[in-house]
Amino acid sequence: MTLDEIFVLIGGILLIALVVWYFWFSSSEGTRVQSGTGGLQEALIKVKGGYSPNIIVVEAGKPVRLNFLREETAACSEQVIFPDFGKQATLTPHKTIPVEFTPDAPGEYEFQCAMGMLQGKLIVE
Repeated sequence: MTLDEIFVLIGGILLIALVVWYFWFSSSEGTRVQSGTGGLQEALIKVKGGYSPNIIVVEAGKPVRLNFLREETAACSEQVIFPDFGKQATLTPHKTIPVEFTPDAPGEYEFQCAMGMLQGKLIVE
């Protein structure tokens, strides 16, 4: 194996490691939502290649409003679906779209785009 081939091999391995880190390990940001007026728990979630924040912590039994701001036009991010709550919304590019519901039972609930590529988690305590 020549020196050039060794550099290409090492470079390829480093790029693969970077891609794995980016898609599987770098998206664990989350936020705890505080109750506002009337007990409403409200958070802004930016949509651009994923949900930011992608983990939202709320209290059970209090109304939740998640405001989705879609900062892209990719087809995958057109919808957000909350299967456990029977809620979904079509997200218009560069506009804030609210999704409102009241989680009654504590637990972890997934939300995602229609294709299942963008994913987030709602933790109800």
